Amino acid sequence: MRAAVVGKPIAHSLSPVIHEAGYAAAGLTGWSYTRIECAADELAGLIAGLGPEWAGLSVTMPGKEAALAVADEVSPVAAAVGAANTLVRRPDGTWYADNTDVTGMVDVLTAAGCAAGATVTVLGAGGTARAAIAAAARIGAADVTVVARRPEAIDELRPVARAVGVPLAGADWDGAPAHARADLVISTVPKGVADPLAGHFDWRPGSVFFDALYDPWPTPLATAALAAGCRVVSGLDLLLAQAVDQFVQFTGVAAPRAAMAAALFGDRSNGRWNLGQH
Repeated sequence: MRAAVVGKPIAHSLSPVIHEAGYAAAGLTGWSYTRIECAADELAGLIAGLGPEWAGLSVTMPGKEAALAVADEVSPVAAAVGAANTLVRRPDGTWYADNTDVTGMVDVLTAAGCAAGATVTVLGAGGTARAAIAAAARIGAADVTVVARRPEAIDELRPVARAVGVPLAGADWDGAPAHARADLVISTVPKGVADPLAGHFDWRPGSVFFDALYDPWPTPLATAALAAGCRVVSGLDLLLAQAVDQFVQFTGVAAPRAAMAAALFGDRSNGRWNLGQH
């Protein structure tokens, strides 16, 4: 059986490291997991050409919206978010689209101590922010404030918030420090964008900071949050958690999470990967 991660660019993806380690630990000797370079407009053609030996695909940028269009059935959470990172081939040959970014985010946030009633600040209003809003709803967040550089980008997230049932407020990027004392702060912006905020946030000790980035790591915001007594989780924590969910959906067997985590984190013992809760 075969699976792969698809996207463009894709050479940097660590997903094969995680999934291959899982196959080995689970005794799935006939399984393989690879990378496939694939743009969004090429995804339908790729899917059409896959043989019955293909169990599923992990979908990264820029194909997460296109994954919805090629699926025969879409999970409620993927429909609400408007993106899928997982395509599972069913026994009858049809494709099912899901979003394990959301379930993975719930996993890491719950492990970090986030609970119902939390106030949430999301930095950025792109695709990862959509998953963050859905994850906040699933942990029972009281409200979500999205801080973005473009007001219209916040408006584009309001249907997502309505679909998952969480109150959404918007804030201008220049006012980001005023929202740093939430129970949970999630940064979804590209590397470097949030760096200038590091010296201006008045963190609340004991709160949680999740940075979706993992390279470079630690980010200036993560370093500042840790120094202020916050619990910090990274994009690698999410990468592992969403892959565990995908593993189960692709193979139908329990994921050997410890082995998958060891493969992802084990060769990163130089300290720069050890800031978060791994």
